Amino acid sequence: MIRYINATLLDEVGAEAKASPRQRKNRNFHTSDDQPGQRLLNAIEPGSYVMPHRHLDPDKSETMVVLRGTLALVIFDDAGAIIDTAKLSANSAMLGVDLPYGTWHTVFALVPDTVFLEAKAGPYRPLAPNEKAPWAPAEGDAGAPAYLAKLMQSLERF
Repeated sequence: MIRYINATLLDEVGAEAKASPRQRKNRNFHTSDDQPGQRLLNAIEPGSYVMPHRHLDPDKSETMVVLRGTLALVIFDDAGAIIDTAKLSANSAMLGVDLPYGTWHTVFALVPDTVFLEAKAGPYRPLAPNEKAPWAPAEGDAGAPAYLAKLMQSLERF
């Protein structure tokens, strides 16, 4: 099946993100979690917290390209210190990133209606405990909003 990525599709997944309690929503192009290629749109709104994580499988490098809005990327060392940040935007020279497996990272929206295309190897598997940052609050934790605010402030230092 041919699926076009157009403004209508971005509007649809963006509206789903806004209506979601997590303020984000993905639209999968792959038809099952077991497919060897995982291709999806991620719509994310400001304030949505993605716990820092990494993918330890050598086949799980991931590529993200912003199609609408502005996405912040934060890279950490093993102790949780921030070692790099980037603002990725559909309207700038910095459109996306290709992250090697094993890289601690998180992303968050800087403006409403941010949507990015993500691709990585399948099959999809939930993060293992050693892929979740032990130095960061979990999603839904009472400390997550303050931690996200701290990450937002870190963008100004890099």
